[in-house]
Amino acid sequence: MTTANTTGAATTADAPGRHHRAEATIDLAALRANVAALRERTGGPAVMAVVKADAYGHGALPCALAALEAGATWLGTATPEEALALRAAGIGPDRARILCWLWTPGAPWEQALRAGVDISVSGRWALDELLAAVRACGVPARVHLKADTGLGRNGCQPHDWPDLVAAVLRAEAEGLLTAAGVWSHFAAADEPGHPSIQAQLDGFAAALAYAEGAGLRPEVRHLANSPATLLLPQAHYDLVRPGLATYGLSPVPEVGGPADFGLRPVMSLTARLALVKEVPGGHGVSYGHHYTTPGATTLGLVPLGYADGIPRHASNTGPVQIAGKWRTVAGRVAMDQFVVDLGGDTPRVGEDVLLFGTGEQGEPTAEDWARACGTVSYEIVTRIGGRVPRRYVGAVPGAPSAGGATA
Repeated sequence: MTTANTTGAATTADAPGRHHRAEATIDLAALRANVAALRERTGGPAVMAVVKADAYGHGALPCALAALEAGATWLGTATPEEALALRAAGIGPDRARILCWLWTPGAPWEQALRAGVDISVSGRWALDELLAAVRACGVPARVHLKADTGLGRNGCQPHDWPDLVAAVLRAEAEGLLTAAGVWSHFAAADEPGHPSIQAQLDGFAAALAYAEGAGLRPEVRHLANSPATLLLPQAHYDLVRPGLATYGLSPVPEVGGPADFGLRPVMSLTARLALVKEVPGGHGVSYGHHYTTPGATTLGLVPLGYADGIPRHASNTGPVQIAGKWRTVAGRVAMDQFVVDLGGDTPRVGEDVLLFGTGEQGEPTAEDWARACGTVSYEIVTRIGGRVPRRYVGAVPGAPSAGGATA
């Protein structure tokens, strides 16, 4: 059985005789254990499980529910649509606070207010549009003021901070909003010792001191992303916001792998060989013949490509495991498929091809793919596309799931 989750990605029920060309298995028990490990590591602060981008490709609704089961009390989304989808799926304000931080002019402010979504504000234009929506629908806002402490992305610059704080205080005095939070985001917390880390800690402390000195009394102060949650206890404040770590991947692989932090990867990606054939030496493989067989060999066809999220940069570098052996992508990754040189072995058509998993059985991991492609593991898991079904295992008995697909 195949259904769709709240973001449109396919999910599959674990039915006997099910056929698939590829599948991402999502271990919800591992996700719950990761959240529990993060809670134990941080102690007192509340935990926001960041489920933006379809929970980094893992499936927003089932992962949000699993994180809440494990003790997270906040969910983090980038876009209003992500936040509203979670509310529409039944995660009400009594179950979790949801913070949304990426707003553009003309955004669905009123819908977000009615849904009880916490709203991040980085500048006066956003506050002005939000207050107009509050007056139109009569629902007060819960606002988190974001300070730009050095990332240079979203957030209010120090020279504009006094004006934004003053405007929020005026609106709060009118009963139009509650100043629910003050927050910021690190630029290089994944690089221990980077000079920007202390500069941002100091900048956040200064922004907080100014806001509180002016009379703001935020419910939560939050700064720590995944690497700061793991490595910077001084950044924990009232709330931590783990994203990648929730899904069992290390945001600081140079410091330690998932197991070093008590984490376990949640996603495994498997395909099935679509063809095995013998070819002579000197045979070109895939577009442009960027790989030529060094001698007579066998080739295996894997029915996944860049339309499914396999990086084209994995051409000639991406690792897979077939019948217990590591193989490497041979030639260019195409839109729907890639080839591996099997070195004369002849696994059966339909044999599992494990692209990445936990690494516990010697298979490649998302970090191995990231290194092969010159990127980060965030991108590897997040880009796995909607035509790759997700199969959910490790559910709590009787717990709701997306489309009834949890095994």
